[in-house]
This record gives sequence, structure tokens and C-alpha cells, in this order.
Amino acid sequence: MRIVTRPDFDGIVCAVVIQAAMGPELPILWIEPNDIQSGTAPIEAGDIIANLPYDSRCTTWFDHHVSNRPKNDFDGRFEVAPSAAGVAYHYYKQKNLLNRDFDELIFHTDKIDSADLTEEEVLYPERHPYILLSMTIQNHGNSDKAYWNKLVEFLRTSDIDTVMTDPEVQKRCGRVIEQNKTFASALESHTRIDGHISITDFRELATVPSGNRFLTYSMFPQTAVSMKIRYKSLEKKYVLLSIGKSIFNSQCRVNIGKLLSRFGGGGHDGAGGCTLEAAGAPEAIDRILEILRANAPEKEPV
Repeated sequence: MRIVTRPDFDGIVCAVVIQAAMGPELPILWIEPNDIQSGTAPIEAGDIIANLPYDSRCTTWFDHHVSNRPKNDFDGRFEVAPSAAGVAYHYYKQKNLLNRDFDELIFHTDKIDSADLTEEEVLYPERHPYILLSMTIQNHGNSDKAYWNKLVEFLRTSDIDTVMTDPEVQKRCGRVIEQNKTFASALESHTRIDGHISITDFRELATVPSGNRFLTYSMFPQTAVSMKIRYKSLEKKYVLLSIGKSIFNSQCRVNIGKLLSRFGGGGHDGAGGCTLEAAGAPEAIDRILEILRANAPEKEPV
């Protein structure tokens, strides 16, 4: 039996809840949604999948992405909810399998994963411990796995004030604050505005900058939806596409998760992503932009 989840804040907290309910000795397999969508994920009987698309080989599944709504019966729970961690938490809480209250942690996970943030929280994450901590969770490959596992144990056994005093956490938080400054500059240089859409294209950069994913909404307040384009690796065989509705301008009329499910991806109503083969990426991106343009705020949805 393993926990199978993705390395973002929601995935980290999913692992916290599942270990608290089913045993702290459960190992964690960290993967991305495309690993399941492409059929390459090594899912086994007994696995508990959370915050990822469903795989029939698993034993239990928890998710909240609208594009992953199940068609078959399964063990676990699916809800269109602010976070997958919240779905798993309420499931295990009802079964009386938790001996600790995680209400505060789930409250902030819901808030972060659903992007229910104020402009002050976006501009000054260093004033908000949960938000800043969530930004330290980045996927640079195997080198980050030890940190993800460390956070799972920390959040399962300690309060947020204790977590934030850890030297490695403090170091990564400091790095995030500096990265956000660089990221803002990169957004300014590589973003163009197309009506109500901001399009950030990092494909010409050898190293894609990391940073506060919500900054684009405060930097380009005239837009209602953002698109970020980048290569998956230096080989440039695949293009990663991320789209999100502005958290400050609610006029985008497209369900992003459902839109991207047409292109092999998925997500929520408000945000999602997909992986495209580089050769076909321009055509797919053009088609996606056509759909977003057709649903401009002054027009009727298609």
C-alpha cells in the first residue's frame, strides 16, 4: 500500500491526512497528472491515489478536479471541492480514523488550492506562513522528494509556527521571496496581452523562472484569464500549458478544466494544465486561444 499524489501543497496535505488515518509508515509515490493520463504511472493494487486522475488499478481514490469526475464506482470520495485534501480529510474524519484535528491546515489548503486570496496575500506572501510555505514546494526532480516527505511529517506532527522555524524551510522561504522578484521581471518581459487574455511564453528561455503563480493577476489586472507556455525539458519534445482564471477579475466564462480535457489535460473550473507534443503545440494553442477569445466578457459563452 502506498500514497500516490502530486508534489504541490494540496498533494502534500493529502499525504498528511492519509498517513494520519492509515499509518505514518505508508510510503509516498510522487507523480504528476500526465503520468496517469499517459498510462506510464506504476499504479498497484492497494495504492491510495489523491489529487490525481483516477486509475482503475488503485484501491482508493480521492479527487476534486471537475475534469476528473468519475464515470464508474470506486472506493474513496470525489467532490468538486476547494481541495482534494479536504475531500480526504472529511472522508477519514467521518470514519473516525483521525486522532488529530487538521481543521486549520485544511482551511488554508482549501484557500490556497482554490486561489481564494486577496491582493495583499498575493503581493506579500511572506506575511502569510501557509501561503509562503506552499510556494516552497517546487518540482525540480528527485532532489526535492526528501523535502516533500519532510513537509508531510512536519505538518502531520507539528503546528505551522514550528514548521516555519526549521532551517531548511526558512532557507527555501528566503529563496522563494527572491525568486518572486525575478519572476515578476520575467512576466513583464515575456507576457503579451490579447484582449482579456495574458499570454506568457517562456519557450525561448533555457531556464524557466519559478515564482508566485498568482502574480500575473495583479500585474495584468485588465485580463480575465492567463496562459503560460513553456517546454517540459531541454529536449523540447513537449510543451507544458497552464491556464488560469484571474482571481481578481471573474469575467472569464470558460470552464478551464473541461476545456483542457479536450487536449489531454484537465483541472478545475478556474485553472488547469495539459502536456502537448511540441510538433502539434502551435495548432492546439491557437485553438485554445480561439475558444478563450470567443468567450470574451462582452460575448455569450460557446
